[in-house]
Amino acid sequence: MSTFMAKAGQVDRKWYVIDAAGKPLGRVAAQAAILLRGKHKVTFTPHVDCGDHVIIINAADAVLTGSKLDNKVYYHHTGYIGHMKAVKYSTLMRTKPELAMKLAVEGMIPSNTIGRKACTRLKIYAGSEHPHASQKPETWEKI
Repeated sequence: MSTFMAKAGQVDRKWYVIDAAGKPLGRVAAQAAILLRGKHKVTFTPHVDCGDHVIIINAADAVLTGSKLDNKVYYHHTGYIGHMKAVKYSTLMRTKPELAMKLAVEGMIPSNTIGRKACTRLKIYAGSEHPHASQKPETWEKI
């Protein structure tokens, strides 16, 4: 019996909605990373992008446990000398909750061409509305 290897053209992609309201940000991000990578499928193949589309709603209502809201800091560099920017997650969750969720999901996906392609299928919204109703997304509850 031979091992099944998926081909890039044979992958069927579904759409899933994850509601992040009241759930820890890291757990929601971990489930989104599993769906984007395709690891929940029986036909998972490591060298083929076989993941699904993921819509995360209510990202503004995601919870950071412990003292991460006050102690965790997001750093980024502008490219100019001495221009390292630091933003606390309390400010980041208040102003750009989509960015906080995106950073968490991208940190759990491989940094290669498959990971970059998978990140293009991630859609994050701060509220409960999304414009992808025509794709008939299924709700994902395994968190």
